Amino acid sequence: MAKKQLYLFKYGGNAMTNQILKKQVLKNMCALKEKGYQVVIVHGGGPFIQQTLEEVHIDSEFIDGQRKTTLAAMEYVEMALKGKVNGSLISLINAMGHKAVGLSGKDGQLVIAKKRLHQHIKNGKTEMVDLGQVGDVENVDVTLIKLLLENDFIPVITCLASDKNGNDYNINGDMFAGHIAGALLADQYIILTDVDGLLMDKDNPNSIINELKVADINQLKEKNIIQGGMIPKMDSCEIALKNGAKLARIINGTVPEQIISLFENQKVGTIITA
Repeated sequence: MAKKQLYLFKYGGNAMTNQILKKQVLKNMCALKEKGYQVVIVHGGGPFIQQTLEEVHIDSEFIDGQRKTTLAAMEYVEMALKGKVNGSLISLINAMGHKAVGLSGKDGQLVIAKKRLHQHIKNGKTEMVDLGQVGDVENVDVTLIKLLLENDFIPVITCLASDKNGNDYNINGDMFAGHIAGALLADQYIILTDVDGLLMDKDNPNSIINELKVADINQLKEKNIIQGGMIPKMDSCEIALKNGAKLARIINGTVPEQIISLFENQKVGTIITA
């Protein structure tokens, strides 16, 4: 029997805050499953973390776009990601007649984290900044995911993990997803964002770059074509491809029919290959 193709989706941002859109996105992911693909979903949930922290009056400080996470905040970050976001995705997928299982990197030692040391440039000098409970991926063990896939489940994983000593960390969702996509040797690693792909000119939606190689990424960063929120997405594609994923793709999660066109082999989004 031919091996089923494995698609890993990194899901987040605006495609997650709109309920109608969220159902449509998940429905289309489930449609891939019905066509015989294995589907894994990895998600973050920045807006939900923000909302939860505001409700309990914990201020968020951002350094170079990264949320500094205190021990007190970490408890609520986990509550938002596991309780609100993950729980809601599981309920919706199960209601569509599929079997979803909610996980974080902590389950089955799926991801071992290490504390992130962040380099911040201030007045031309580089200084190390302590971001608190913000981590990087040290190690990935996909045994549990494979077990679930073999038994027809859809794993839905959020970007939390513990280090070897049991300290909990919040990890950038894109990086987290890239590492897992690589470890699973995913046939496609698909990042849902709110644009149609990487644009040559961010103000011109028709300037989409259909294909690029990992080797092109640095040059495109230098030219400011890859900038802002696209930087971690591209970095995560690079991680995924270097660790074994076959192809990475950036598509528009606010246009859910782009997910359907993945199995129709249509040109959709920006494809990144090694």
